Amino acid sequence: MDEPVKDKKNEFITVWVRDPRIKKEDSWHSYVDYEICVHTNSMCFTKKTSCVRRRYREFAWLRQRLQDNAVLISLPEFPSKNPFFSANNGQHVEQRRQGLQEFLEKVLKINILLSDSRLHLFLQTQLDPMEIEACASGQTEYTVADAVHRHATSTRRFPVEEA
Repeated sequence: MDEPVKDKKNEFITVWVRDPRIKKEDSWHSYVDYEICVHTNSMCFTKKTSCVRRRYREFAWLRQRLQDNAVLISLPEFPSKNPFFSANNGQHVEQRRQGLQEFLEKVLKINILLSDSRLHLFLQTQLDPMEIEACASGQTEYTVADAVHRHATSTRRFPVEEA
């Protein structure tokens, strides 16, 4: 099991990127989405456990927004867009999954990024990037905390931590 992200106050943030699934957009186009599960006792998070599904381009969007908001910070490496990526190639999908997992683990170790509401909405709601932007900039009738409580998905398939 991956080591949880810890700080001096015994807070932890554990994130899993798992369960890649191929989704068909139409007869010619498909993509892979991944389940992101978060388990934490960090005061930075409204919900302590959550699972959502995201695709690669949403991760790329998140990385760009985090970089835009934290210009003095060098963000962790991100799996590059591979022009030869195939959703039907298990090795490609697994390499990307691992890269996305490592990216999120490193992002969650950067304290200043934990204050970015886009990160929380990305990790704990199924809002799309446009909806995340609207909520984060105060253009919705609901707050970020409301969105997390309202739009978080069920955690009944939440991974069990090994002792």
